[in-house]
Amino acid sequence: MSAVPSALPRRPIRELPDELVSQIAAGEVVERPASVVRELVDNALDAGATQVAVKLVAGGVRSIVVEDDGAGIEAAELPLALRRHATSKIGSLVDLESVSTMGFRGEALAAIASVADVSLLSRTAGAAHAVRLDARSGELGPAARAVGTSVEVRELFFNTPARRKFLKTDATELAHAVEAVRRHALARPDVGFSVWHEGRLVAQWRAAGLDQRIQDVLGEDFIDGSRSVEHNAGPLALQGRTGLPEMSRARADQQYVFVNGRYVRDRLIAHGIRSAYEDVLHGQRQPAYVLFATIAPELVDVNVHPTKIEVRFRDGRAVHQAVRRAVESALAVSRAGLAAEAAAQAPLQANPDAQAGRPAGTPPSSWSGGADSSHPPRMPRSDGPAQGALALQHAALLYAQEPAPAWRPAAPFAGQADETAGAPPPAHAVHAEAGEWPLGRAIAQIAGVYVLAENSQGLVIVDMHAAHERIVYERLKASIGAASLESQPLLIPASFAASPTEIATAETQRDTLLELGLDITPLSPGVLAVRARPAALAGGDAVALARSVLAELGDVGATQVLQRARDEILATMACHGAVRANRQLTLDEMNALLRDMERTERADQCNHGRPTWRQLTMRELDGLFLRGR
Repeated sequence: MSAVPSALPRRPIRELPDELVSQIAAGEVVERPASVVRELVDNALDAGATQVAVKLVAGGVRSIVVEDDGAGIEAAELPLALRRHATSKIGSLVDLESVSTMGFRGEALAAIASVADVSLLSRTAGAAHAVRLDARSGELGPAARAVGTSVEVRELFFNTPARRKFLKTDATELAHAVEAVRRHALARPDVGFSVWHEGRLVAQWRAAGLDQRIQDVLGEDFIDGSRSVEHNAGPLALQGRTGLPEMSRARADQQYVFVNGRYVRDRLIAHGIRSAYEDVLHGQRQPAYVLFATIAPELVDVNVHPTKIEVRFRDGRAVHQAVRRAVESALAVSRAGLAAEAAAQAPLQANPDAQAGRPAGTPPSSWSGGADSSHPPRMPRSDGPAQGALALQHAALLYAQEPAPAWRPAAPFAGQADETAGAPPPAHAVHAEAGEWPLGRAIAQIAGVYVLAENSQGLVIVDMHAAHERIVYERLKASIGAASLESQPLLIPASFAASPTEIATAETQRDTLLELGLDITPLSPGVLAVRARPAALAGGDAVALARSVLAELGDVGATQVLQRARDEILATMACHGAVRANRQLTLDEMNALLRDMERTERADQCNHGRPTWRQLTMRELDGLFLRGR
């Protein structure tokens, strides 16, 4: 039998020494050399610097020097700059609630000085010379320097060896430090940055415009594979670039979000961006984006964490919706659609199609049933849950139960006579029409799967099932409106142990759950029962579905969950209703498919995020056959 431990001796309550307090604070602020770089560059930008140089030795472990050409620090204020909670950036609670500077807590320099040797060298515009302060001894002395400030940090964690052991290799620490400067460079294109390692220049970004700075930091490929984001929603303004789905990455290493110029990691914004990619991103791929959010300072709390990398919005739901709409709008128009718009604005030969408001050369094709292919079939009006269910059922009959729809042009292509409809026109006519049609003119079909087309750039290869799936899906979404989802009662309710949060969500969001086709009610204290689920998801796990929907409702609210659930079911319908592989299409049907793709939003990817078409230029084709060599 183990002995009962004796009571610990009573210890008196006492105030901690200032040095220990600073070291405790340093554990929150200073994690590695990159943390020091981030804090010192923040101070340089707050001082109005236009040039910032970061010089490192041994990845920043041995030495970090940050030099700027900012306003500098008065000689009398240098000792105060190293004291805890000493800052020039706020002076009252009102200032704290509307912070507009990068730093404001007054902790960074004191925390760094507690775990490293620090010296400050600064000169203001009116001073005869610079002044140097040694943090360890407190000694002040004259020095030579232009206007600005230099902060030198030597032997990081020299007095806390346990912390130093957790640091990685010099190359790893250098990479983190460069990444910290890269984030500042994205946020401040008007400032020049340079990073030196052991006397060698490893990164440099000259002052430039925003688009040029994004290109300099992330590369020309990112600019070519991304679209501009511009969106205003009341006090919130969004700007930046978001990558096309085909530019997605295996890791989330090109995701940058800035709030009022400050790099942050915010789950709310990240979820809003990710939800905008739901219809177009394949599997677990990660989107690439640079997004700048500007909002009134009093509507966002930046005093959440000592590292200032987290924020809290006063109206998080409105921010989430604005971010999602902004990214969705940027991704909505396909590359083919953009090219079609550009082609329509170019001077073309006069033709009746252009005068009628259609893209030049577009055949007025129609779906089976006689409706114009540029408009979705007319759907029943959905004024309530019952009408909504009928609308879904009607859509399923139209798109899933019928044979795959065929395209039947009501008139021959431009330049073709009726008696030669479907026959290839002369080569010169093909090139003329290909220049007018972004996706070109169909010339053949391979194995009943791919459509080949020729445009002004070369060869276009289209996955006809994937392309048609996107077309049907977008039309279904436009047609269904606010329809509720049809539910299927369970013969035996599926029960599960629920947390208090899940029970509260099930009770407060009951109407929303019913619109989703889910009937979730309390069975006993701490237990919920699923009594019905969406009919379209009859083969799934009812408990897993209920848990995920309840969690989603708690995170992003009813509106987003309703839209997402509808979209998933409509995507299933579109997949079943799209033209199947191994179906032989006529040239007229292929051309009508290409024209529909040019008019459809997000036509570059199917509902699962896979590409629908690829372009092979003449240069690439010549390279395959070694022409010109």
